[in-house]
Amino acid sequence: MTGMGRDDELQIIASEGRERTPRAFHAPTLTLCGASQSALTDFLASNNISAAQIRDDYEQRRQAAQQQAPQEAAGTEAAVPEAEEEERIETAEQKKKRKRQEDKAIAKIKQSKDFKRRKAYTEGDPDGDEDDIAWDMYAKSKPLPGQLENCEICDKRFTVTAYSKTGPDGGLLCARCSKEQEAEKKKDIKPKKQAANRAKQRQVQSDLLDGIVHNGSKSLQEICVEKVAHYIHAVEDFGDLPPALLDRLSQILSRRRAITPRTLDLFLRPDLDTVALYDCGKLEVADFIKIFSIIPKLETLNLRQAGQIKDEVIDYIIERRIPLKHLQLDASNLVSDNKWREFFKRRGLMLETLKLSWLDYSMDDETVMHLVLGCPNLKRLKMKKCFKVGDASLETIGQLKELEHLSLRFIHPTSSAYITGLIEAVGAKLHTLSLEKFENAEDSILQTIHSSCHKLSKLRFTENDYCTDAAFVALFTDWANPPLSFIDLNSNRDLDYTNPNGPDDPIGLASAGFKALIKHSGSLIEHLDISSCRHITHEAFAEVFDGVQQYPHLKDINISFLTRIDTTILAGIFKSCPTMMKVTAFGCFNIKDAVVPAGFALIGVPNAQDSIIQEGDFVGEL
Repeated sequence: MTGMGRDDELQIIASEGRERTPRAFHAPTLTLCGASQSALTDFLASNNISAAQIRDDYEQRRQAAQQQAPQEAAGTEAAVPEAEEEERIETAEQKKKRKRQEDKAIAKIKQSKDFKRRKAYTEGDPDGDEDDIAWDMYAKSKPLPGQLENCEICDKRFTVTAYSKTGPDGGLLCARCSKEQEAEKKKDIKPKKQAANRAKQRQVQSDLLDGIVHNGSKSLQEICVEKVAHYIHAVEDFGDLPPALLDRLSQILSRRRAITPRTLDLFLRPDLDTVALYDCGKLEVADFIKIFSIIPKLETLNLRQAGQIKDEVIDYIIERRIPLKHLQLDASNLVSDNKWREFFKRRGLMLETLKLSWLDYSMDDETVMHLVLGCPNLKRLKMKKCFKVGDASLETIGQLKELEHLSLRFIHPTSSAYITGLIEAVGAKLHTLSLEKFENAEDSILQTIHSSCHKLSKLRFTENDYCTDAAFVALFTDWANPPLSFIDLNSNRDLDYTNPNGPDDPIGLASAGFKALIKHSGSLIEHLDISSCRHITHEAFAEVFDGVQQYPHLKDINISFLTRIDTTILAGIFKSCPTMMKVTAFGCFNIKDAVVPAGFALIGVPNAQDSIIQEGDFVGEL
């Protein structure tokens, strides 16, 4: 090839097409003096490729395309129907094939359950011919993937796929219309409210039952304690945590039943003098002995559900002279009566507090006598659900002249006379008195409390159906005792449920007794439990909690199963008790749509609104 330089060669490489002649024909090669020849030039020349011809052909095609583009754009709308019309033209063979497919599809439709259902539905209709039904079902049937179909919206012909969407009238949509339809649906769909975390809701309700109300975020200390409890199995040492935080960790782990021999070691330090574990169900005898071996100066011990404490543990306490002053054991049924008697005899002189509960194997009347003789300095005694004690123990306990706190709940029935004698013997020094479920107690006991107890700050007298409302009025009227801070009088009521209003002379705490109680202790009371005292009237509640009288120290009240209490009374409680934190109202079915101010825990009312008042006074009619 003549007259070609390197630029011509590069243009040939970038050109769009090539025209080749048969390899048998070879054009003569001319060589000019002074012109450089390359391998590419020789190759093109040997194949009879003309760069000039290629360039000219490319320019002609480009110019023709530029001239044809406007004409095609203008004639698109007219050309599409013509093209579709051409597509619809069928040959005779195609028409026969389509007819066979339609007959086969209709025959299959007539065998379907849907066809039989529609036929039965239109039976008796003159227009309900079975062929018409079959043709209608065939027309509405969706084409199979791979077949051609017209879009229901834009009428564009497209290939059906397994992902083709259905239009508003049941037809199929092309890809573009499908996207537009999905976009419209997303606009119409309202965003769903995020489902609340069930675990979080459950924890909130659990905290409410404990009287814990979280306003805002938790403190850093609370978060750290919860994290430590959550990853307790990865913790090797608590370090020098203060006793208050150790007690909080013990409560959390006990609730999760995570107090094990391994986690027990985290609570034991030689410098401590207090150990409180609220679930010892997984500890053995060796674990209890380990507590005293690591903390030889232990003074306060509180072990709940300690069913594996046996005589060997008590022997270790006696032999090592553990200086216990405050002891609380729950369900320690494997300790024998003889071992209790030996313990009271040899270590009872140092005891100031003794709390025993759920003992059904030991601790009889004779053992209680050894307790009184061996523990003359006892100031706090609590015996609940000890199955073997009775009237003899009540008489014996009256010899403890240093008692300041007494809490009793016996299983066996007791005589009212023995209870009266006990209160007369120790009542002068008592600061707290708790008598639970003494069902045979009579009005004389309340009269004895009135005359003998003048230092009480806590009074619990529950589950009785003998004492009258007049006796409660007499108890709180002109009583020389200072106002009480803790009062629990739950379940003092008449048990004849066939007479909901009770007898004419009310049994238990009724309206007059309740008013006398509030008049005596309303100024300083902090905790009040009057649940199941069903003879207190609505008028009495309305008079006490009228929103005008104030009870500035009342923080916790239990009004469960007082069906006369309604939303108005509850609103009055919120108004009259500015420092209220917890209201328990199970079974109060007349409380509806209650508005709970921020910082209050309302428990037992499922239809109460959450804390919607964030600050200020209660808003509403009283």
